[in-house]
Amino acid sequence: MLGVGGARQHLGRKALRGGGPAGRIGGGTDPRAQKRALLRKLQEQRDEGQETEQG
Repeated sequence: MLGVGGARQHLGRKALRGGGPAGRIGGGTDPRAQKRALLRKLQEQRDEGQETEQG
């Protein structure tokens, strides 16, 4: 039964650990998207704080 199922892929360290946005095996969001979400959240909190001080 050896060899059934196609060619074996040899995965590098990057592929095993998530390897970037295109060919992701590890899953999860990319760091840029996480940073954008964090900055958006902080900006919203800052805006809410300014509204409560003024109004």
